[in-house]
Amino acid sequence: MKPKRERTNELKVFLSDDEKYILDNKVAASGMRSISEFIRHLIIYGYVYDIDYKDLREYDKQLSIIGKNINMIRERIFKTGNLYKEDVEEIKELMEKVWHTQESMLSRTPLKKL
Repeated sequence: MKPKRERTNELKVFLSDDEKYILDNKVAASGMRSISEFIRHLIIYGYVYDIDYKDLREYDKQLSIIGKNINMIRERIFKTGNLYKEDVEEIKELMEKVWHTQESMLSRTPLKKL
């Protein structure tokens, strides 16, 4: 015996060929599994966003590189027991890179309204 459907109200909509084409493209771009899921999302939340994570991946990559550089300086300080002025300057430069990378990332809009 099949379990009862959670959603029991059917919706029937007629679309022109152009509207169907646009809907199909938006559903595909949204990454959602079905037209039903897409439409339910629109009804509940009002908007569907296409989130472009490309900038975030690049940001994460840059932060990782900077973090590794800072960690190498930290290891050198612990091994030698000395903190050199050059190390402090390098850390300042790396932190400045973090700020510029973050500023650049935040200046881009990761959401695009479909």
